Parts: sequence; structure tokens; C-alpha cells
Amino acid sequence: MSRKILGPFNRVEGDLAVNLTLDGERVSSAQVTSPMYRGFERALVGRPLADALVVVPRICGICSVSQSVAAVRLIQALTGVSPAANGERVMNIVHACENLADHLTHFYLFFAPDLAHADYAGQPWHADWAARLGSGGPAARQWLAARATLLRMVGLLAGRWPHTLALQPGGVTRTVDAVERLRLLGWLAEVRQFVETMLLGVPIEQMLALQQPDDLDALRAGAGDAGRWLRAADALDFARLGRAGDRFLAFAAYHNQGNAPWPAGLWADGHAQPLDLGLLSEDVSHSWYEAAPPRHPAEGDTLPNPHKHGAYSWNKAPRLAGLPAETGALARQLLAGQPCLTALVRQHGGSVLTRLLARQIEAAWLVQAIQRWLAELELSEPFIQPPTHTPLTDGMAAGLTEAARGALGHWASVEGGRINRYQIIAPTSWNFSPRDAHGQPGPLEIALEGVANQDVRIQHVVRSFDPCMVCTVH
Repeated sequence: MSRKILGPFNRVEGDLAVNLTLDGERVSSAQVTSPMYRGFERALVGRPLADALVVVPRICGICSVSQSVAAVRLIQALTGVSPAANGERVMNIVHACENLADHLTHFYLFFAPDLAHADYAGQPWHADWAARLGSGGPAARQWLAARATLLRMVGLLAGRWPHTLALQPGGVTRTVDAVERLRLLGWLAEVRQFVETMLLGVPIEQMLALQQPDDLDALRAGAGDAGRWLRAADALDFARLGRAGDRFLAFAAYHNQGNAPWPAGLWADGHAQPLDLGLLSEDVSHSWYEAAPPRHPAEGDTLPNPHKHGAYSWNKAPRLAGLPAETGALARQLLAGQPCLTALVRQHGGSVLTRLLARQIEAAWLVQAIQRWLAELELSEPFIQPPTHTPLTDGMAAGLTEAARGALGHWASVEGGRINRYQIIAPTSWNFSPRDAHGQPGPLEIALEGVANQDVRIQHVVRSFDPCMVCTVH
């Protein structure tokens, strides 16, 4: 046995290190370390509830809107405020634009550059990827332009990105007129053109119609970057790389007048199951916090202890019914019943292949959804409801949503009008969790077991989960 440490990782939001135990040329076990403490949960204690709308977006500069949406949902649950229908649609558009921008950033900045790694210099795809993603390359220019357009849409609707204050429990503070809707639709058309011609190489409708693994042959044969990476994925056996227990969790997202197109649930044992939020807990056995039994986040605390024996991460270990769960676009697609991904997971389990493919299918869906929500805006109707409720003095509730990387939950209790507990479980908290009191590793730690001792191959697994470490150590 020997040991190896990888980190700090570049092209990752925040700090990350992975400690590996090697048995010959394979990883036998892994410990995933989040080495930075930030303390947002402690900073919120004692503040008025409305302060959460100011503070939590600043947890992250990539998924800031997702944090805002979770805080809005939390305050709605605590106060009983119902948003204006237009406000909810605009919130969905802003959220979807950020998540779509995240999908593009993950693929083109965080994941695909490793296909141009020096270890692959002899492979047929290496020179092409290096040219496409290098300074001045066509993919580098165009994905950045598409991302900028999406964030320009966020700016028009929410005033700024990141850290907007436009999202409120009653809706949004900005109205949209007919001219602005046309402008937004024009910008979205530019994004759609990029997604169809550069990213996918096929029409969005064809991507959304994928039914079985054989349907991927059209993508592989195409001129899009989806075909390029799928051809490399076949050579590198991504379909069998990075399996992590095959328990997938998601919360509902993109609410619209009581309905959500992405359902909450647990996908395990090959099928979707109801999600019992009462079975959530956070374990701190191997985290740098004061020792405590596993607790539901509504009852949890954040009490740092950087000298705790046996701990190796500032991340807590979220569990559902005492077991780890993976979250992300793949979980959302499985719970929504996407047939091609369901078949692939039933065949080989969750993998680098299915995580990347799920995000590209979702990218296609988001383009269509944004267009639909823009069309549904009733421009003469209100975009925000004035507060009519009695000011909150006491209560406890949760605000749940889906960031690009997966399930995001905020739990808070209020006494005397002020926050006395605020707990957050971010997507990377699930995926990069340390071991729990029973020694169960988190999803990434499981996914790294058995992987060949090759830095770039290990990085493929890590990056397939798209870590956001600043959210993890909120």
C-alpha cells in the first residue's frame, strides 16, 4: 500500500484535495478534503430573516442565483407569501440562465481541457481538443460568448450577476416590457444556435428525443463537441468509470404556480422512489466540528473544531436514511424518466459518461424552457406581490431547489423575528462528503475506488461531479 495526495486542483471553484490509498496501480480508498472554512451558517445567526436574501447569494460566485432561490423558497415557506405568477416565471428564467451557463462552463472550462492533456498526446482527439479550447480556438471563443449572453439576460432581469437582490418572496423587483421580451428572445436565439451547432451538433429536439443508448450514434457521428467527447469517452471507457453507489437524490425545481417539471425523489434500486425529507441527516464524525450525533439539518449546528482527532474535511456528511446519495443533473434526469440515461445507468451504473451526458440533455431542455417561460409572461400583470402577511416572529422551515450541480437545501428557524439556526446542504456537500460514523464513504470517495493510478483519469472522475467547494464549506 502507498499513499498519494492530489491537490490543490486547478479549474475548481474553491479548494479541494484528494488523499488516495493505492494498492498497486489502483486506488483502494480515497478521502476527499474540503480544507477551507467560511462560516456563513454562523454569520446568519442573530440576523433578521430578510438578511438571508443579502448574505446567502455571496456564498458563491458561480451558483449565486441558486442560493438566492433556496433562500426565497425558505422565506415563502416560513411566511406563507405566494409569488406573483410573472415573478415566479422570471425567477425560473434567471435561475435557468445561470444553470445553463454553469453547464457550459463545466464542460468547456472544467472537464473538456483534460481531453487535451499531455497523457493523451498520441490519441486521435488530442490535437483537435487542444486547438478548439486553446486561446483563440473556435470553442473557446464561442462558449464564452454564449455564457456572456446568458449572464446578460440575467443582468437585464435581475439587475446584476452574481449576488442579485431582485429575487424576493413575492416575485421579482423588475418588470419586463414587450421590447425587452423581444430582446431576451433574440439573445436566447443566439444561445440556442450555439447549443445546437457547436455543443450538440444536432437540433435540440433530437437531443431531447434520445430513447436508448444506440441513439447516441447520431451524436457520435456529428460535428458537434458532444460527438467529439463521446468518441473520446468510448476510447477511455467513461461508461464504466466513476460509479458511486447508484443512489440519486434530487429536489423539485423551477416551480410554476404549484407545479415543478423536475420532481423531487430518490432513484435507487433501478427506479424512482418518494423522497422522505424527515430521513435527512448530517454526520460530523470525520468533519472538523464538535462531536455530535447525526442530526436533521433543521436541528443541526455548525461548531468548528479544527483540532478534532480523526477529522479530515470541513464538509459535513449528508445522508438519506443513513446512506450516501449522489446528486446532480443525472439524478434529475433519472427521476424525470429520461429513457436513454435510465438504460445506461441500469447497464453500468452512474459514471463519467452519464453525468456529462445528463448535463448536455439538460442544456437542451433549459433552452426550450426559458423560451416557454418568456412566452408565458403576461406583461400587464404584476411581477411581485406586495407583502400582506403579519411579520414573522417564530417558525422553522426549509427552502429547496436544484443548482446545476444538484440538490440545494436551506433550513432555518426563527425566534423573535431573528434567525437562531440556519443550515445549508449544497450539492457538493452530498457528492464530496467525508465518511460517516459507520465508515461509509461519500459518493466521490466511492467513485474513485478501483480507478487506475493516473492523475488525468482520477481528474475525469472528480470533474464529472463538477465540485463547487465554496458552497460545500459555506
